[in-house]
Amino acid sequence: MLVAPAVLIIVGLRLWPLVLGVNFSFTGDGDRDGVMVGLDNYVTLFADPLFRTALRNVGLLVLLLPVAVAIPGLLATFIYLRVPGHRVYRGVYFFPAVLSPVIVGAIFTLLLAFDGPLNGVLGGLGIGPVDWLGDPGVAFFVVVAVHVWATFGMALVVFLAGFATLDQSLLDAARVDGASFAQTVRHVIVPSLRRTIQFVVVTTMIGMLTSMFGLLYVMTSGGPEGSTYLPEYYIWIQQGRLNQPALASAASTALFGIMLVVGLAQIAILRRAAGEED
Repeated sequence: MLVAPAVLIIVGLRLWPLVLGVNFSFTGDGDRDGVMVGLDNYVTLFADPLFRTALRNVGLLVLLLPVAVAIPGLLATFIYLRVPGHRVYRGVYFFPAVLSPVIVGAIFTLLLAFDGPLNGVLGGLGIGPVDWLGDPGVAFFVVVAVHVWATFGMALVVFLAGFATLDQSLLDAARVDGASFAQTVRHVIVPSLRRTIQFVVVTTMIGMLTSMFGLLYVMTSGGPEGSTYLPEYYIWIQQGRLNQPALASAASTALFGIMLVVGLAQIAILRRAAGEED
């Protein structure tokens, strides 16, 4: 009886719309609006070069995920170990998390412009200017780096909460035994925070897949040459610009499946690694 209201809210506002969206992905657009078309939308989806580029970029995000998790993890470790100025650092690191992605994107668009301040500094050092947002081989990694900078503050807070459960006696024992910083992190901190790490890994990956639209829209608009497309941006293009809601629903369903598979795989790998350590 006590959990029934929460269950009803989840079913009514989350699960039922999800079912409707999946069902809508099997209908047609335009003249075939509302007509069941089977898997036609999915065939069209995976035949689209832009969507295949978006899937490739998802693979790159998976490869870049350890870096996105390691940065807040290491910074949280430094703060927990009370490096000089740790109180100031905690506020500074979290500050970007309160900024709107549109604001962050606009700031970095100015900084990374071909004639912007960063290339001006590089020119002063004798290094040629880099087309940070116009080079198809560079732009996606730049946007991901900006996203990591703008969002790692939340992961930092989660890591600090995990450190609150860490047994201080383990760190004291490692210090007495003469363990180096790297050994302490590997053999004491990481095993003790494996549940926290699992949570941060999954939430960071979901954030990369579903929270980069603002940056993509402001910084690159999916370009150059579609190289910065992600599924969420592709969904917006199909729904907002091309008026193909059924195809957008198919892309949304595919994105949900990708997040589910990637999330479960990450949890399984982390649990297996923790089991081997035990």
